[in-house]
Amino acid sequence: MKIGILGAGTMGSGIAQVAAQNGHETILVDMNQEMLNKAEDSLDKVLSRLVEKDKISADDKINIQGRITYTKDLEDFRQCGLVIEAIVEKLEVKHQVFSKMESIVSKDCILASNTSSLSIASIGSALKNSERIVGIHFFNPAPLMPLVEIIPGVQTSNNVLLSAKKIIDSWGKTTVVCKDTPGFIVNRVARPFYGEALRIYEEGIADFATIDWAMTELGGFRMGPFTLMDYIGNDVNYAVTESVFSAFYFDPRFKPSFTQRRYSEAGFYGRKSGRGFYNYAEGTVLPEPNRDPILGQKILDRILAMLINEAFDAVFMQVASPEDVDKAMTKGVNYPKGLLEWAEEIGLEKVLKQLEDLFAEYGEDRYRPNALLKRSV
Repeated sequence: MKIGILGAGTMGSGIAQVAAQNGHETILVDMNQEMLNKAEDSLDKVLSRLVEKDKISADDKINIQGRITYTKDLEDFRQCGLVIEAIVEKLEVKHQVFSKMESIVSKDCILASNTSSLSIASIGSALKNSERIVGIHFFNPAPLMPLVEIIPGVQTSNNVLLSAKKIIDSWGKTTVVCKDTPGFIVNRVARPFYGEALRIYEEGIADFATIDWAMTELGGFRMGPFTLMDYIGNDVNYAVTESVFSAFYFDPRFKPSFTQRRYSEAGFYGRKSGRGFYNYAEGTVLPEPNRDPILGQKILDRILAMLINEAFDAVFMQVASPEDVDKAMTKGVNYPKGLLEWAEEIGLEKVLKQLEDLFAEYGEDRYRPNALLKRSV
């Protein structure tokens, strides 16, 4: 099958690499020639490193490069069986390109979006045959991250869903199927990792370094929330938080933080700007955490309880199966354990008590225990 990718940015070029490495003739389309040139150069460097590490042979490199066509012409999608869009997250722009693509491709071609924040149903509304729309959400970097969320819109036919999943499974990816709700699985369930950490800081309980230390050293997470927000970019992370908050009709569970907003407004985006929650200027010594084990455990327990509550909510609201929720968090954001499995280890009664205590203390809806968690106890 010939695969089409629209958008030669980081995500689009990464998906094109995955498709080509799996033997597909791949058409990478972008209206900006500079982006196409950059994507081609970047792929050459990536494949050269893989050759150096003996991951692929020199012949493999030539064959993979030979399978990708870089073009500015949407008409080149004509023979594709699947086209994945990976362009700017603006609904009106997506509507224009999907409508245009539908007029070019065959009636059997699956049209997919790599969106992480827009509804698949709304994107599909631009199509005459909206049964062919599906969300195929890769994580960055696409060649390395194993997880792909497959999201049917309310219009998506079951055949399209199954076909899309089969293709991505054949690429060696770990797929999870989830409902077309804001944030899908990962960006929904992971919100408290950032939001509750920011809240703990704002209350003066601990500083950035101490919260990060508690989550990595005691919790086993690969990065603490503030290090991770600096890595993602505070502007990007804050925009996603605002988007999810708005999409959930301003549910207090997803309320953004003024701290992150102010850092974003100040241009403290993180690593890419040289300063975020931490200062990355050359010669700067990063602050030392307070390694008090009692304080650290208190921080970990609070954030973990909020994450577990959100995982239970995703299952309760039929966003995905318990297995897929746990799989998504371990494979999509490298959590040390699936949150539902972790809850069983800790003890559901203990998790529920933590949430009930927070709810009683603050009286805020963000701490309300999920009904499924209560039922399970």
